Amino acid sequence: MSKMRGAIVIDVERCKGCMLCTVSCPRNVIALAERKVNTHGYPYVEAIRPDECTGCMNCGIVCPDGCITVYRKKVED
Repeated sequence: MSKMRGAIVIDVERCKGCMLCTVSCPRNVIALAERKVNTHGYPYVEAIRPDECTGCMNCGIVCPDGCITVYRKKVED
């Protein structure tokens, strides 16, 4: 039996740390990076539990700067 999983790619240089994606993620996969900033001086988000991503795409939909791309893939059990 196979199920769908997600894979998140975050463009940290475009991220401004608004955290809309963290609020929209039902599995708490994304969080604001602690004590890290991009070259523009903004704190950015990162996938802290990438294996728990279901590929729902909520984070990519709500991102105002288009920083997040979500891929869906089949995983065999």
